Amino acid sequence: MAIIIKTPQEIALMREAGKIVAGALQMLADKIRPGLVTSELEKYTTRFLTERHAIPSFKGYRGFPASLCVSVNEQVVHGIPGPVVLKEGDIVSLDVGAIYKGYQGDAAITVPVGEINEQARALIQVTEGSLYAGIAAAKEGAHVGDISWAVQFYVESRGFAVVREYVGHGIGRQMHEDLQIPNFGQPGTGPALRKGMTLALEPMVNAGDWRTRVLPDRWTVVTADGSLSAHFEHTIAIAGDEAEILTAL
Repeated sequence: MAIIIKTPQEIALMREAGKIVAGALQMLADKIRPGLVTSELEKYTTRFLTERHAIPSFKGYRGFPASLCVSVNEQVVHGIPGPVVLKEGDIVSLDVGAIYKGYQGDAAITVPVGEINEQARALIQVTEGSLYAGIAAAKEGAHVGDISWAVQFYVESRGFAVVREYVGHGIGRQMHEDLQIPNFGQPGTGPALRKGMTLALEPMVNAGDWRTRVLPDRWTVVTADGSLSAHFEHTIAIAGDEAEILTAL
């Protein structure tokens, strides 16, 4: 697979897809409360995307059965909406992808359910902060390793652990394009970033050890030690000295 440089017209279409994704995440975040069944979030997502003439990126992708990923507490990524009832003190990662006019947007957030403890609050703040540290490093002429190191340093210097088995990725007409963007690494290493590259950066951060395992459903990834996990993601375009966030509202 070759690295694809997008034209301004293609990036404009990805910006439209990204705004739909951002709107869906904001809508879902506003609905999170104790007592909500996660299958309801699937219904809300499907309706939101359909009303905006967008296609869910995830449903059917490699067999995934839903339009969004809902990962609760120790679940890292790829949680399937279902009968789980959210309770006070939970944290919930919401990951949405949408295809609009042939182009993809992909983003994720982690939100609290009611009042959460200090560790959970710090985990969410650090994970989100690490995403923006990675975005700040995503400049034309920098390297993939600069993004990776920025995320890793931000997380580990604050006492948390970066998941290593799952990484960010190129994105465009396809959900996963070159490059792979690890959330750990060395500055100055890896491919150089070029204007017009579009990437999905998505740090996943654990309160305990970085290791994970997959549940018997073959999708849901959980922390190996049962500790809490958080996930944030944006789709960005390399635009010069400062990346453009395509999944911003």
